[in-house]
Amino acid sequence: MALSMCFVGAAIADTGGLRITIRGSDGPVAGATVKISSPSSLISKTATTAADGTVRVTGLDPATNYTVEISATGYNDFSASNVAVVSGKDLSLGYALGGGGGDSGNGAINLDAIMVTGSGLAAIDTTSAVVGTTLTLDMTESLPTARSYQSYLQLVPGVKPSVGGNPASKSGVNYSDIGGAVGSSTDNLYYIDGVNVTDPSTGTFGSNLNSEIIQEMQVLTGGIPAEYAGGQGLISKVITKSGSNEWHGSVNYYLQNDRLVSKNKHLDDSSFSTYDTAVTLGGPIIKDKLWFFASYQRVNREEDVVDPVTQDVMRTVKQDSDRSFGKLTWQLTDRDRLTATFFNDPLDRSGSLDPTVPNNRDLTRKQGGNNYKFEYSHDWDNLGLDVYVNKHESELSQFAASNDPFNNVAFHNGLDGASNTDINRGGTGSNLITNRDSKEFGASLDYLLSTNWGDHTFKAGFLKGEGTYEEQTVYPAGPRYTSISAGDSGTTVGEYMGQGGYAWRGPRAISSTDISRLMAATGLSQDDLLAKTFTDTTGNPYDQVNVYRILQSENEGLAYTVKSKQTSFYLQDSWTLDKFSANVGARAERTEFVNSAGTSIHKFDWNISPRISLAYDINGDGRSKVWAYYGRYYDPIRADMADFAGAVTGPTYDEQINIDGQWYTFRQRGPGDAAIAPNIKTPYTDELMLGYATNFGQDYAFSVTLTKRETKDIMEDYDLGLYSDPDGVGADSQAPEGSYFYLPYSYFGYADNPGTNYVLGTLKGGKREYKGLEVTLQKVKSNNWQGMMSLTLNDAHGNTNSDGNADYQGDWIALDPRAPNAWGPQPGNIKRQFKAFATYYWDFGLELSGVFNWNSGTLFSRTWLTSSRHLPMMDDPYEYEGVTDTWLTAGSVGSEESPSYSTLDVRAKYTKELPVGKMEVFLDIFNILNRQSTTRVQDLVAGDGIYNFGEAVEWVEPRRAYLGVRYSF
Repeated sequence: MALSMCFVGAAIADTGGLRITIRGSDGPVAGATVKISSPSSLISKTATTAADGTVRVTGLDPATNYTVEISATGYNDFSASNVAVVSGKDLSLGYALGGGGGDSGNGAINLDAIMVTGSGLAAIDTTSAVVGTTLTLDMTESLPTARSYQSYLQLVPGVKPSVGGNPASKSGVNYSDIGGAVGSSTDNLYYIDGVNVTDPSTGTFGSNLNSEIIQEMQVLTGGIPAEYAGGQGLISKVITKSGSNEWHGSVNYYLQNDRLVSKNKHLDDSSFSTYDTAVTLGGPIIKDKLWFFASYQRVNREEDVVDPVTQDVMRTVKQDSDRSFGKLTWQLTDRDRLTATFFNDPLDRSGSLDPTVPNNRDLTRKQGGNNYKFEYSHDWDNLGLDVYVNKHESELSQFAASNDPFNNVAFHNGLDGASNTDINRGGTGSNLITNRDSKEFGASLDYLLSTNWGDHTFKAGFLKGEGTYEEQTVYPAGPRYTSISAGDSGTTVGEYMGQGGYAWRGPRAISSTDISRLMAATGLSQDDLLAKTFTDTTGNPYDQVNVYRILQSENEGLAYTVKSKQTSFYLQDSWTLDKFSANVGARAERTEFVNSAGTSIHKFDWNISPRISLAYDINGDGRSKVWAYYGRYYDPIRADMADFAGAVTGPTYDEQINIDGQWYTFRQRGPGDAAIAPNIKTPYTDELMLGYATNFGQDYAFSVTLTKRETKDIMEDYDLGLYSDPDGVGADSQAPEGSYFYLPYSYFGYADNPGTNYVLGTLKGGKREYKGLEVTLQKVKSNNWQGMMSLTLNDAHGNTNSDGNADYQGDWIALDPRAPNAWGPQPGNIKRQFKAFATYYWDFGLELSGVFNWNSGTLFSRTWLTSSRHLPMMDDPYEYEGVTDTWLTAGSVGSEESPSYSTLDVRAKYTKELPVGKMEVFLDIFNILNRQSTTRVQDLVAGDGIYNFGEAVEWVEPRRAYLGVRYSF
């Protein structure tokens, strides 16, 4: 096989490349010398064009200030500056040279495919099917944002709103039954300089960072190649700044207080103040060899929390966060590089900012930790090697502000008058100390091969990771109670469970799914049990009526640690032949759980994820493409599942019911609580995508993407006493043997009952479906302005909200995915979104920008409250497929929608050049139109003691200004 083009550096981690075509008046220019360099990179590349006038250069550090220098015999030399290189992409550029072949021109002509500052970002990678957004430092610093990489995610098409910084994207779950929470996804992956900072337990972000040190941020939302794990949610990749041969740095200060905020239309004005200050410094230790970059940021905030009913100030919450960063880049030789990175983010918060949390239930928080990474890369002519090791540390601990006994009280009589403080008595009843650490070792090879049959980029990689979850839970005030009010004394067990339409306000801890256990614990028949009345108040905190309590009976307050180990390999080939490009790859992944005694409790099967795409360069000029993609994404299995099944050395928790003044233990949690089914499967999402993208003019990129996704093999915990008991009778929410809902022990891989309360298994019939259309138009920075707009339309249905965390499906047949009325619109979904942002630059230093977001509102279910879960409304018991249960009410799942709303944020920035460096002044105004629109409504049909069903519970914050100043050099 004859080789037709020289090798020009293999790609290494977090690098990009350029495909350059040189043409003269007589056609392609062979033998032209191309040099590519940037003051932001220790590496420069020199290459020679092949017979067709093309050259491909890879292994370039991300930056927007590259210079491309071209020289060829018989042609004028040419230089283009401010060329952008984006990590993970090979952007196509074209040049026509003058002065040769009889051309009397005086220089090179800049073709449409190459533009000025940052315009490489508009170039389309016609060899790729990856869907994502690249956010550069120039872009984010020109826009009004919350100065965090999490807030930058809101600029990305299709990403849903999220107050907490963990947004859902496409089919990612955007709702949790626990607390009825909306806007927090556990499906994303977060990387900072290649360090996986995703919380190994929750799947949320696990580190914060000074936003001013971000060189580039890529957000991938679809068409993910085999080199990446995950894919159901988004993948966030932050690449930070490095040093350079020139000294550079900055000092800044930002502030905001209540005098810069408009009057709150929904809550009385509260006092607050915040400041954010940071310093950065980078430069050479040894020029052309050893660079450093460092940063320190301090963020402080004080804020009053206002009672939504009385409008009185409840408490003042103080929060301090320190964020340090350091990076050393050592170019050992022209081909060898060593990088060391450190960053941390300790945070202390004095209380909760949630106005529905009364002072007695307040919690202080301590979080954050250190992160380390060492990376070595070597570049042969056609082969690149990257080896790294990293460690992520993160504490997330909460401590009760009050050590008074915990007691949740439910009301039937006087339901409408029960307030939040009536329901939530005493303190939180527990202190929780957790550490969520991870470590990872990885290696990758990139091999470039060019033949008469096209160009190949082979990539192969290996990863070995370990996530740990350490927990210590202390009950400082003894047992935690769930009771009924004194006015409800005499309520029967059946009425407490809601039989006969008996309505309640406030959480309850026992349901019909517990009947078989309650019968076994008390020795009562079902009829006798349901007829028993709750009247005892002995020992009850605050003299309410005893129903339920949970206590630590053994190993009180004992800490334990569980582990989740991951091993993965990938292999992929990106092959380009003429106008066609194919990316064919596969990823193999395996997870192992280790319990708190250090014993392996389960090894999941190896999962193979195919990832295949085909792209066609329509005109062969690198400016337009159509493409198709198919891929399978296996969900990363979190350490919270290892915790659920592997906490064999921690405390034992007794769950008790009070019958006739006596406490009966009907369930023990903790050691032996759960097992992992031998034949459990790993949840996965299949994705099929079709797309079209084009550049037009010099500055615009347009794309249309169609997406279809299906998520299956969802993981949940099962109560085998309900689903697999051969003696199940059906009348007490059990599935009789052979009935539709019955799952024999063999379904889970057992011959007999394993003897645990629960078994983690594959949720029978569980599925989610997503179909979406995304249209994006981007204008790169030229002619003094840049911007982007996007429209996302989608339809999402399913019969489960489970996302790998143990919840009530599997514990209650009425909630089974196969049960009547379980299938419906996906709660948390937002059907339509429109986003737009733009910046205009004046030559005298002024910039004006705006960010506009609109969405059609969030879907939610009509719900009721039990054990902190917001469950869809249920009917009185009736028989279905041999099981008598309180089945879901028709039309309760995803049937409601909160109002649509929009926000408009603006920024004014003025830059003054100084003899040394420059001074910048910022003014951000968020929600400039002061539309304090509803963002979430009450989904509990009975209300929560503060807000009634359908009433607004959250709003867009009032108009607020943010001032800042920065000096940089």
